Amino acid sequence: MFVPSILLKQLYTRGSLTNNEQGIHFSIKNRLKDSVIKKITAVRINGSQVPLSSVSVRFGKNEEVSVEELNKQNGTEFPLRTVVHIHIDGHPNLTHDKKQVVGLSFEATPFGSLKFEVEDVIASEGEHKITRIPRDEDDDYCDEIIKERQKYFEDFSGASINHVAKYSIDPHELRGNIENFIGVAQVPIGVAGPVVVNGEYAKGEFLVPLATTEGTLVASYNRGMKLMNMSGGVKSTVVDDAMQRAPVFVFEDARGARDFVAWIKENFAHIKEEAEATSSVAKLTYIDHFLSNKFAFLRFNFKTGDAAGQNMVGRATFAASGWILDNYKKHKVTDFYLESNFATDKKASQINIMRTRGKRVISEITLKREHLLNVMRVDPKQIDYHGRVAAVGSFLSGVNNTGLHSPNGITAMFIATGQDVANVSESSAGILYSELTDEGDLYLSITIPSLIVATHGGGTGIGTQRECLELMDCYGRDKVLKFAEIVGAVVLAGEISLASAISSSDWVSSHEQYGRNR
Repeated sequence: MFVPSILLKQLYTRGSLTNNEQGIHFSIKNRLKDSVIKKITAVRINGSQVPLSSVSVRFGKNEEVSVEELNKQNGTEFPLRTVVHIHIDGHPNLTHDKKQVVGLSFEATPFGSLKFEVEDVIASEGEHKITRIPRDEDDDYCDEIIKERQKYFEDFSGASINHVAKYSIDPHELRGNIENFIGVAQVPIGVAGPVVVNGEYAKGEFLVPLATTEGTLVASYNRGMKLMNMSGGVKSTVVDDAMQRAPVFVFEDARGARDFVAWIKENFAHIKEEAEATSSVAKLTYIDHFLSNKFAFLRFNFKTGDAAGQNMVGRATFAASGWILDNYKKHKVTDFYLESNFATDKKASQINIMRTRGKRVISEITLKREHLLNVMRVDPKQIDYHGRVAAVGSFLSGVNNTGLHSPNGITAMFIATGQDVANVSESSAGILYSELTDEGDLYLSITIPSLIVATHGGGTGIGTQRECLELMDCYGRDKVLKFAEIVGAVVLAGEISLASAISSSDWVSSHEQYGRNR
């Protein structure tokens, strides 16, 4: 299995090279995939091979063994994220004032023979004496280290940890979700609905959990859902699905960048193969290219199954870019960056509105005039006219959302269901449209062009978050499109409720009764 050199170097743990009384020490960490180390064939310091008889290794908290003993075994398990500590006994201490070159060659299944060389520096003794947050390199989620960090927090701040330290989840399940764990933040959760959704994946009634500290929010969404149900429910449709990583390749001139893009097009099949080899889920669908100055911006577009997928596509794009760098020979690539800020991760952007990031969801409904009059005390004409006036305000202000407050519902659902809340940046974009029917009813639809959601992986499996997803039957694999349709329906409910409140001048009075004005 081919591993690009740029990816292979990531095995080495930067800053791990240290001197001690017995010799020197460094660490590697499995950042590729679950594997088995069959044999360590060489260890090099500054180009010189050290005797393997002087080298010992320790996997995590396991006992230290010599390399000779390791090589006699039938293979040693090397799971993803496992740290291997490598000690060279009797090696002269290295100096602090220059870079050192560390090399390692080994055989591992399923990769075959691997080797890398990296530069590192020896940390000075003074650096090790700096007071730091307590950590356990081998098990940073055990009770002992958590209590040590909690005490560190209390000693440092002079405050007490009472609520933060009370949690019902197993901290070991949070590996990959949080670092320096000390406890949890409790956010109130209310439920709205049920709401009737007529989607392709979400069909029927759904009770929706909303985590918020904003008064009137749950009540407002609940009111919108009531109105939508009276008109037969909301139709939600996922019309596109894409997650991006956008590397940039730098050349000596614009012609080099142009020729490079032509080569990328010719070799798409092989690039796709290398990218997809890193994951059983990620599927590379196409690569956009954009040329400017002497830069070639590539925007890799993936489908990521039920995961939000930013880390997944980052890893896949990194592997594909490594293959590109190892195989493109026509022009010199003078610089490479995995992310050029063109995927606009955690940022609102026009390209994501136009090209989709995450799921592109459209939710729509036709509301009966009599229901708007009876429930919301507003005529459809009032909402429609107000929407056209507000469109001018949207244009003048340059916002990325022609609606009212879609991030309110999205954020509340994200917190409740374990989504990456920073993705509200992209997910906040919305395109609201209305028209009056010949019967005097109100057609209303909202497009969410870059809704980034997951039902598997990330924070979705943590205690309360999993329960909230399970409330909607949206936890696990093959559920993300269903969840996206429900989010779209909830967003439209909020738009209807607030649009009605503003158009009928109920907005302030509602906050007086339920919210922070009280």
